[in-house]
Amino acid sequence: MRLLDALVKPRTAEVQRYMPPPWMFNGLDPAPNVVTTLSSDKAEGISDTFQGYVTGGLMANTVIAAIERVRVSVFAEARFAFQRLRKGRPGDLFSLPDLDILQRPWVGGTTGDLLARMLLDADFAGNWFGVEVDGEIIRLRPDWVEIVLGERLDGAGRVIGKKKLGYLYYDGGKTLDVQPAVFLADEVAHFAPHPDPLANFRGMSWLTPVVREIQADSMATSHKLKFFENSATPNMVVKGIPAGNQQEFDDLVDLMEARHRGTTNAYRTLYLAAGADATVVGADLRQMDFKATQGAGETRIAAAGGVHPAIVGLSEGMQGSSLNAGNFGAARRLVADVPMRSAWRNAAGSLEMLVPAPVDARLWYDDRDVAFLREDAMDAANIAETEARAIGECVRNGYTQESARDAVLARNMDLLVPVPGWISVQMQKQQPASAPDAAPSTNGSTPALTSTPGG
Repeated sequence: MRLLDALVKPRTAEVQRYMPPPWMFNGLDPAPNVVTTLSSDKAEGISDTFQGYVTGGLMANTVIAAIERVRVSVFAEARFAFQRLRKGRPGDLFSLPDLDILQRPWVGGTTGDLLARMLLDADFAGNWFGVEVDGEIIRLRPDWVEIVLGERLDGAGRVIGKKKLGYLYYDGGKTLDVQPAVFLADEVAHFAPHPDPLANFRGMSWLTPVVREIQADSMATSHKLKFFENSATPNMVVKGIPAGNQQEFDDLVDLMEARHRGTTNAYRTLYLAAGADATVVGADLRQMDFKATQGAGETRIAAAGGVHPAIVGLSEGMQGSSLNAGNFGAARRLVADVPMRSAWRNAAGSLEMLVPAPVDARLWYDDRDVAFLREDAMDAANIAETEARAIGECVRNGYTQESARDAVLARNMDLLVPVPGWISVQMQKQQPASAPDAAPSTNGSTPALTSTPGG
């Protein structure tokens, strides 16, 4: 059992307060008021809506499922490599045996499996947590994790913010009476592509702003289903209810509301007594423009997920000029450049906690084999032709072939290395032309050459 594990009491109704050991403070004794506790002012509890987002969103809503399928499919195709940094600018990609754990994160797992898990947790909980144990990357279920914070003090002992001390993981859930596993801050890879503005370190699910849109879409689908389950019976307005007084009228109205209000009772057949009359309000879903109503909500959900409706195949993305080759290509690049590349950069930086990069390098992503990012053949050919001309021009001007290639591909002209002892013709001083037929001047110097019309 690790030293810090022994200091954490089993979780009860109120989490016990404990004092971290000195080695969590770089050998310094913590100040008396830097006592870590898991109360609301000292710990950031990961959202408990992770399961609700998964069951109520991914597993119950076709729009969320379609958006997430695109996001995960594209994100999981990238690979990881180290990238050299020269004068602060990115250089070539290279691999080392240290990257093997990202290629085989667990038994039977691949880089794609790791990336898919990372994005799913981040999308529905706002956070993904991973630790290395026995040569494997272990995923910590995000809603069972708490981020332990301590107070950050200035030179005068005043509190100026929070600092991250570590992580607690309650296997099976934070409501259980279990002793948490404890990890220091530098032992956990924390991937949170959407930061929570109300927290220092916690992430936020992209579904949070569109929860009501998801609910509205699900309710619209339920109404559509109920419409057909009840033989497409339309809504009615009832007039002339036979009631002798106000109490009888209210009782009849309450009875009708109980039997016919809500999605579970929608479109049920209404039976009336003599004297009552029912008037049709809506004959079918077409009269309420059902497709436009639901389609607008789908587009807003797709926008929050960073995926263009045309890429997902939503109704509003399949209209007009959205499917033209140029517009569809622009939509595809928008998806790749905005949510995907940002998430890949964030993932590489997060995983560098488990796979440190060599000196003058960083852990980076390699998207060259991602099919979603492949441009049209003509565009790719034009890019290759332009780069080849640039490399050739650099070589002709006296730079080594290797440095010319690296500089052009990295878009960094500081990588150019001149060929030793070779000076470009353009860089040599121009020699004066010889004039053997010129007559010497009286002072012994050669007169300057002049040209006359016609030679």
